[in-house]
Amino acid sequence: MTLYIRLFFEFFKIGLFAVGGGMATVPFLYKLSDATGWFSYNELTNMIAVGESTPGPIGVNMATYVGYITGMSDYGVFGALLGAVIATLGLITPSVIVILIVAMFLKSFRDNRYVNGAFYGLRPTSTGLIAAAGLSVAVSNLFYADALKEGAFLEGVNFKGLVLAVLLWIFTNKVSKTKKLHPIIFIAASAVIGVLFSM
Repeated sequence: MTLYIRLFFEFFKIGLFAVGGGMATVPFLYKLSDATGWFSYNELTNMIAVGESTPGPIGVNMATYVGYITGMSDYGVFGALLGAVIATLGLITPSVIVILIVAMFLKSFRDNRYVNGAFYGLRPTSTGLIAAAGLSVAVSNLFYADALKEGAFLEGVNFKGLVLAVLLWIFTNKVSKTKKLHPIIFIAASAVIGVLFSM
């Protein structure tokens, strides 16, 4: 039972402070990985890839996944399902509470200069969290941190990932016939290429 209480509490904190959408939860998830050991950085990168490729908010998808794998390790399928539900509830509860409070006081909040000032301050914060998430995902996919720490630069670069990233950028920004294609086509193609590269 202690595991589920901690799951709820950890994701409640993430939901409370991750302003700016699902990608803003990623820096908090890296910290959660360090603090709990529930999942590795590599698993987190895979969660982000799957979360971005599937319908639904990425933050909720990742909370559900972490709750599932954490509950599975201790209590089997029932524990996995319970963990998924509890982690997801933990993540969304702060938003529900804030929305209910805002709805109760909407008229008085609408023109309040302090509220407007708070939102003005939150914009760069959420931008920074999303930028940090994007940078950490890019670094973890393009470089091998352990090899770089040992000073082996060439072994520390994921050349397959780098080539794929450059090709994706070219096809989505520079080639006129492909840059208008729906993003799901690039997601599906990247998944197939990833599977082929890993064989």
